[in-house]
Amino acid sequence: MTETNPILTSFIEDVKQHQVVWGLQDESGEGWVVCDSSEYEDTDVMPLWSTEAQAKVHCTEEWAEYSPVAITLTELLEFWIADLNEDGVLIGLNWQENHDCLEMDPIILANSLVNVEEE
Repeated sequence: MTETNPILTSFIEDVKQHQVVWGLQDESGEGWVVCDSSEYEDTDVMPLWSTEAQAKVHCTEEWAEYSPVAITLTELLEFWIADLNEDGVLIGLNWQENHDCLEMDPIILANSLVNVEEE
């Protein structure tokens, strides 16, 4: 990625400060929100947000049974990235309904985040 995307920049700044990302998990604690890619056919995207407030906004209608759950940056980099990559799932950064979402390959996102992980 040669140019800086403002969504990615904002996401990284928030994650650097708080060391967590937020996903939406169902009441059972087993399922996470995954949706269809707006860019690629037959591709799933897991939306992740850099703040709890951004994630909570989406807990309505079809996602009303979901709640924001924090995923530490360490957990994301050590466990989630490899699993999402193996499953061919992209990550949607700070997803917003009815707007274009920045969909990233998990490995590319990990490379952007590895430098912000606290020692």
